[in-house]
Amino acid sequence: MTDLEKLIKKIMNEAEANWEPVSYDEAKQMAEAELKAKKDTKHYETKTATATKPKEKKTRPVVVSDEKKAIFETIVRNLDRCEGVERENIEILKENKLIQVKIGTKTFKIDIVEQRPPKKK
Repeated sequence: MTDLEKLIKKIMNEAEANWEPVSYDEAKQMAEAELKAKKDTKHYETKTATATKPKEKKTRPVVVSDEKKAIFETIVRNLDRCEGVERENIEILKENKLIQVKIGTKTFKIDIVEQRPPKKK
């Protein structure tokens, strides 16, 4: 018994089990289409290759402008001057980006974000 004949028999049995019987010719057409799809190695190779290997993410270098660095340093220096703020209560979470300040029982975060220039149309 060839692969085609085995597949035809399998298709007919499955269809009959689902109470949807098919003729021999219909089962033969379905089996031929399925075998042809299996032979198409490009289809199966690309599908399995992308499913097994996750894409590698490229890391982009972070460029921080001099103005942002200057603003960050000025804020950190001047936080010492505020009432109720001591140097040990100031924590830099991300350099040139995020500062955490604790005053009593309250915690504040200062996030410095540089806005991009608008896109030209």
